[in-house]
Amino acid sequence: MGHLRQEVEPDEVGLDPKALARLDEHFARQVDEGRLPGYLVAVSRHGRMAHLTAHGHRDVRERLPVETDTLWRMYSMTKPVTSVAALILMEEGRFGLDTPVAEFLPAFADPRVYVGGFGPAVRTRPAGQPILVRHLLTHTAGLTFGFYRAHPVDALYREAGIGSSVVPGTDLAETCEAYARLPLQFEPGTQWNYSVATNVVGRLIEVVSGRDLDDFLAERVFGPLGMEDAGLCVNEAQAPRLAELYGETEDGGITPVPGLPVHGRPRLLSGSGGMVGTAHDYHRFMEFLRRRGELDGVRLLSAGTVATMTSNQLPGDADLRSYGSQVHREPGRAGLGFGLGVSVVTDPALTRSPAVLGSFGWSGVATTTFWVDPHHDLTVQFLTQLRPTGSHTVYPELKRLVHEAVTG
Repeated sequence: MGHLRQEVEPDEVGLDPKALARLDEHFARQVDEGRLPGYLVAVSRHGRMAHLTAHGHRDVRERLPVETDTLWRMYSMTKPVTSVAALILMEEGRFGLDTPVAEFLPAFADPRVYVGGFGPAVRTRPAGQPILVRHLLTHTAGLTFGFYRAHPVDALYREAGIGSSVVPGTDLAETCEAYARLPLQFEPGTQWNYSVATNVVGRLIEVVSGRDLDDFLAERVFGPLGMEDAGLCVNEAQAPRLAELYGETEDGGITPVPGLPVHGRPRLLSGSGGMVGTAHDYHRFMEFLRRRGELDGVRLLSAGTVATMTSNQLPGDADLRSYGSQVHREPGRAGLGFGLGVSVVTDPALTRSPAVLGSFGWSGVATTTFWVDPHHDLTVQFLTQLRPTGSHTVYPELKRLVHEAVTG
């Protein structure tokens, strides 16, 4: 198992210890007030771990502390990892960003686009262009999530049994075929809508490589990068280190809630949200991205591919606020573009919290987040296990507090 360890004092790499102490005090207060179960925050600069804090409990009832080797459900922080796996195959010449997905997944051969109506009266038309690999990686394919409740196609997902992102009791192939039977919200490549697309990327990886997704990730990403505990499930030896998942209560407290089943290999291998790992594992992944595709002498992607992945790929160089359903048209999305599996800061002045041009990262539904700041040569991750009922203040507060700590 891998443990993160602090390697240098913050002021040795241009970070203010007093500001970082304020960061710790802020989130420790949320734990002490019962609003967070526990958390781990890690800030690294120039590739050296300069601030590492584990506080609170991974299991509140059993009084088990958060430790540096605690395992976390990463949820949507899985998506950048799956995207890297797909880009590995792309660099091998197995497909291109502009390859039609239907060449490998025939169920997507004749997509139809929503025109109007509701329920049984929904009207569709043939799509004017195929769904391409780049559309999946950028969430511009026209796919959606059933839980949005913002568009008639969202309701069709729920009616098809896809209330979250998977069809219960199916495997990845069956779930992706269910997606393909439903209409797209819009013409592929014309808008952005965060969606189930990365599950389709996971299935694409399986078909192209001839390997199950968990095996491919283990052999081609986790193993080479030294992500020792990362996987799509936990084994019996790892299980005691897995953090409990919590949800918010009406009075602002927390209570245990069911999480994605990860004890034993799941039938559906989710490239969208199935990863479990430690802070050490995700630190290795962030360092790989910070170093533009190489870590400890192992190169998985070219620097050019990582540059493409971490730059805005949205049509017209627009930001996330400009596209998709009303779910996404909110101030917090302004100034953020989207690359191949990660968001990218395109206009710091428009973002709600302190941001630096070119910073990239993503978050998970259990209030996990990470970002890489190339300008300051900085990586940050925050891990807890809380599914909020509404918008949570963790992310903007974390970014503000880290921003205040950068001195050099």
